[in-house]
Amino acid sequence: MPLPRRMRDPGLALVVLVVVTVWTLVSARHAEEPVSRTVLGWALILVGCAALCLRRRLPVAVAVVTLLACALYYPLSAQDGPLLIAFALALYTAAAEGRFAAAVALAAVTLLAVGLGEVGHQPGRRQIDGTSLAMMAGWLISLVAVGRAQRNRVAYLYEVEQRALAAEREQEARARQSATEERLRIARELHDILGHSISLINVQSGAALHRLGKKPAPELALATAHEALRAVRDTSKEALRELRATLGVLRRADEAAPMAPVSGLASLPELVERAASTGLDICTQVEGTPVPLPPPLDLAAYRIVQESLTNVTRHAGARSALIALEWRADELRLRIEDDGGGAPEDAPPGSGICGMAERARAFGGELTARNVPGGFRVEARLPLTTPAGPAGPVAPADPADPTAPTAPTTRPAEGDSA
Repeated sequence: MPLPRRMRDPGLALVVLVVVTVWTLVSARHAEEPVSRTVLGWALILVGCAALCLRRRLPVAVAVVTLLACALYYPLSAQDGPLLIAFALALYTAAAEGRFAAAVALAAVTLLAVGLGEVGHQPGRRQIDGTSLAMMAGWLISLVAVGRAQRNRVAYLYEVEQRALAAEREQEARARQSATEERLRIARELHDILGHSISLINVQSGAALHRLGKKPAPELALATAHEALRAVRDTSKEALRELRATLGVLRRADEAAPMAPVSGLASLPELVERAASTGLDICTQVEGTPVPLPPPLDLAAYRIVQESLTNVTRHAGARSALIALEWRADELRLRIEDDGGGAPEDAPPGSGICGMAERARAFGGELTARNVPGGFRVEARLPLTTPAGPAGPVAPADPADPTAPTAPTTRPAEGDSA
């Protein structure tokens, strides 16, 4: 079982102390010296080994302390224990902890001090000859080099770990962003489908109840109820069809995908007919030559018209509305205008208008919604060639996907469906 991190350095210091103590006791059997020197030698051993407890916190200071302990121990003590192990470990730690310059300086000072000390002795009384001095120099250089290599290795592993963590965080962020965008697309689809259909049903049933409240003749009352129920049936049937197509994106991969066609501008006459059943007089104008649109772009154009008509029937109090489609060589322009009361000037943008603007921006276009003299106008510009962003084309690759890409936007808008 590995030691806790805070106990590793004290444990290593204790191991070094035991090794130095045993070795010193063995060598002391053949050496005689005054008691005072023996006590001083053991004190220096204790100080040098104990300093290793702080070798990572104060690497340079510990290396200096162990070097001074060795410098005093070997000239004074006759026991000649292996206290140099403590200095070697401290020198390696200084290099491994990034104090490379200090480690080189201490190694040079050590080699210079040993060389100068041996120069003062007579040739026959030297303890270290030229060969041993060269070996000692290589030993010190090796300690510093190994410490530096360990430092580089630790830094490299740390960098690799940080890159892996950053890549993992980026992947998680992308996954969350994708999930959020998918939820927003589905929420917008459900808003457009259910908001439009429920608004029509509410207006149709409300008008029927209003006429029936006047207590007309039984034949007229029956015709009124029949007309209202038929309109509610047709509207709810269309809503269910589009709802099934939208919810199809949530089905599991091993289930059959819904085969219902995706809504588009080809369904505009049916949309106008359902909206007109509420008593709204709708005029449609088409300029230019219509061209086939990619399913996501076709759906976006249809949803913009649908949501605009929803807002007209629910909030505008208008008697008539105009839907204008202008086909140009490189773009489609939509304009939906009514003769209602318009939107309050201080009204915050509603989710319906924001959703329409997001659809237009997702395909590189734009949408504006504002009051005009005598009513309210929604204008949208949709490029016929979808621009490719950093992640590729914004249009989904699957033409059966009833959702469209999103992009955040903020537009001034009239109060729209929630």
